[in-house]
Amino acid sequence: MHAAQPVALPGAPWWNPWSGAQRRVALQNPQVVCEAASAALLRTMRFVKYLPCFQVLPLDQQLVLARSGWAPLLMLELAQDRINFEITETLEPGWLQSVLTTRRRETEGDEPQPLPTPQERSIPPTEARLLPSAAEVQAIKGFLTKCWSLGITAKEYAYLKGIVLFTPDLPGLRCVKYIQGLQWGTQQILGEHTRMMYRGYHVRVAELNSVLFQLRFISANAVTELFFRSIIGAVSMDDMMLEMLCTTL
Repeated sequence: MHAAQPVALPGAPWWNPWSGAQRRVALQNPQVVCEAASAALLRTMRFVKYLPCFQVLPLDQQLVLARSGWAPLLMLELAQDRINFEITETLEPGWLQSVLTTRRRETEGDEPQPLPTPQERSIPPTEARLLPSAAEVQAIKGFLTKCWSLGITAKEYAYLKGIVLFTPDLPGLRCVKYIQGLQWGTQQILGEHTRMMYRGYHVRVAELNSVLFQLRFISANAVTELFFRSIIGAVSMDDMMLEMLCTTL
């Protein structure tokens, strides 16, 4: 007995989710998207840095929170700003050359050699290994789509960012009770806000909690490689957080 083959569904991603989830992908319009993501990161860090309850923390404690939270905070900012992007599959030159060679042998040189499709970019092998996988990028795009479908308001985004930023169970965090209090207080304010704004506030709270849950599946490394590697080069995002916290934004 043969296992049933997966059937392509309408609206499915252009990559094969069963066999291509680990294929490397890149941005179709990297300059535009990376500039938008950089501006969003700047707004995110400005929001964080100038919170009075954040400013009173020692720099090393600020760093613990910023280094842990920058990626999910950025995702919320990208969703709030409705920044969308398209991706393209990448081909390492060796793989592409193999395809072209096979094609040439099949046609015995009678037909012109095919070029990569518009959805494929030839990337140097070293760079291709650093690019995020299709599955990692799909998690990012799925999160953005989720947020947009819920019509999250500016106040709700602000409260969600506070809950994400003030995560108390982080290695190296000394002022745990203070951070716990900030997160709990933000959750309470969000709950009061939903009770005032929504008749079925229990449903709204569940929807917003699902957004926080979905953030757990987004890789900070994937976010770095997709949006920032071409800008920061070999600099780490940890170093970027230190620089941004020590600089007037």
